[in-house]
Amino acid sequence: MEPKSETSHKLVFEKEGVYLHTNAKRSNQDTTIPGFIRIVERGGEPALEWSALEDEGRNAAAVFYTKKDGEGGVEDTNFDPGYEPDWAVISTVKRDQVREHPPVKETSQWSFSLPLSELYSLRRSRFSLGRNFLVFTSRGGHPLPPLHFHRGGTRELLRAMQRYIILAPSPVDGRLFLAYPHDSGALSQSFDELHLFDDGSSDLVSRFIQDPYATTFGGFSKVTNFFRGALRPPDSPFHPRGPQDHHGPPSADDEPGFELITCGVELGPKPDVTRGQPLDKWEEFLDPEGRVKDPQQIKELVFRGGITPSLRKDVWKFLLGFYPWNSTVKEREDILRMKTDEYFRMKVQWKSVSEEQEMRNSLLRGYRSLIERDVSRTDRHNTFFSGNDNPGLTLLNDVLMTYCMFNFDLGYVQGMSDLLAPLLFVTQNEVESFWCLTGFMEMVHQNFEESQEAMKQQLLQLSLLMKALDPELLDYLDSQDSGSLCFCFRWLLIWFKREFSFEDILSLWEVLWTRLPCENFHLLMAASILESQRGEFIGSDHDFNTILKHINELTMKLDLQTVLRGAEANYLQLACCKELPVKVQEVIGMYVPPSPDDETSPESESHETQQLLSQSQAAATETSQSSNSTAAAASRPRPTYP
Repeated sequence: MEPKSETSHKLVFEKEGVYLHTNAKRSNQDTTIPGFIRIVERGGEPALEWSALEDEGRNAAAVFYTKKDGEGGVEDTNFDPGYEPDWAVISTVKRDQVREHPPVKETSQWSFSLPLSELYSLRRSRFSLGRNFLVFTSRGGHPLPPLHFHRGGTRELLRAMQRYIILAPSPVDGRLFLAYPHDSGALSQSFDELHLFDDGSSDLVSRFIQDPYATTFGGFSKVTNFFRGALRPPDSPFHPRGPQDHHGPPSADDEPGFELITCGVELGPKPDVTRGQPLDKWEEFLDPEGRVKDPQQIKELVFRGGITPSLRKDVWKFLLGFYPWNSTVKEREDILRMKTDEYFRMKVQWKSVSEEQEMRNSLLRGYRSLIERDVSRTDRHNTFFSGNDNPGLTLLNDVLMTYCMFNFDLGYVQGMSDLLAPLLFVTQNEVESFWCLTGFMEMVHQNFEESQEAMKQQLLQLSLLMKALDPELLDYLDSQDSGSLCFCFRWLLIWFKREFSFEDILSLWEVLWTRLPCENFHLLMAASILESQRGEFIGSDHDFNTILKHINELTMKLDLQTVLRGAEANYLQLACCKELPVKVQEVIGMYVPPSPDDETSPESESHETQQLLSQSQAAATETSQSSNSTAAAASRPRPTYP
């Protein structure tokens, strides 16, 4: 197409048949609007513009935002995190005002004009029927509505954009590209703003120009990706592209649809998986002195079928590190006595605080207030916690208050009562439930940290799994502003506690505590649930809010055994892939980054237990297991569990 020149502007690129999806919530408003995409130079400044067909002739580009940010940012009142706001780690989304970056030009309702110098990133994806779309995000942090190219043209648009900017692909997401200007001065400024480099040496810019992909991401791995720019990938190795791939997006035929960019893996069919019977015998697995003869066999049996209710109280104490697997009956008696003494020493600490003292201790006062409020509404449908003046509620309160003394840095965070209630129900014992809680918190305590980094990383890892397992479904969620998978937050935070019945949670958690077949099996479960809903999503008219609503309505409607079979099938399908990317291998535990200390143990043993028991034999055994596990991961065998 020949560019057309006018006195006021120069048309560089134009494509018809580009539809904007508004996700409008009013029934009398179209949700898909046909229009034109253009690159226009105005006064020498190139801009990306989209206008609706009905706006042609008005000569007006418009912003799609209906509210302007104030000085301190505007809270998005339509954002629904999908869980109770009073204990949500992420409860609202704020769009900060970035004054140095001009906003998208405002004129009418849906059309927009964005200077290419203010483009931060773009994401490209497609559906199976050639329905291609791009999502642009400005440097102010505003994502534009998805633009769907029903008649192709994405490759030509990206090629035209590369005349003015550099598009650097992300190592974490093959569909995400970060935008940088061509001139080195602006590049240096962009690096400073993005903190991509801690090294201020001047040769970084020239290195970037020669090799933008490897220089930007090869040694630093700092990139803003999912969750409205909040998620960061973990620092871990990746396979860099070849030199031919360093400049701009890879070429692809996008008529009728360009090649879907995923992890570059071809997975085999999902294997059939069967579940086993619950562990219903215990004494036969103990030697004459009471040691568990084969802990791995116990874990495999529990992973395959759970534990019969009558044995849970005994087996859970081993799974949660209250007792070491190699402890004798006599040693366990000593451990229980010692742990009981320690528990009540900590309990006395908060019990002996006077009202006057507490008035001067706002932190303890805040913990007590949160605990009292949460205890009053935790699992009240269960007879162990139902009714008024129930002793179960008193135990719940006391154990949580004592945990604040045990871990005062973390203290109490809303949601922890959900983790304790099943432990207290099964053990029926204040001391044992407390120490089982400390073992459980060793696995999940990072979920409750204020920085939210662990939750962000888990959502990113879940996205990586979905990209490998079901890229089309992830593409669909992306197109509806749901690619961050933030609606899975509650699932991961408290390990599906609100999604399944109380009895199902007892079975689920004991399976997850085995840490088989990998420590991130809960992420494979989340992927299994999402895959089970693909028929509901693909081809539907769901938007972000209706997707969130549908996910929340799955509560108590999921079949646990079906989800577990799907999660294990996902693991086997990925584990059998011969070209699985390193990032995905890390998520499922098939690749362990080199570490100076390989002596990691699957068991959680307290400091006092180590003082009581001679751990030399156990440490040697555990080190051997870790070395064998690392070597096995390097050779990428089939899973070793039954």
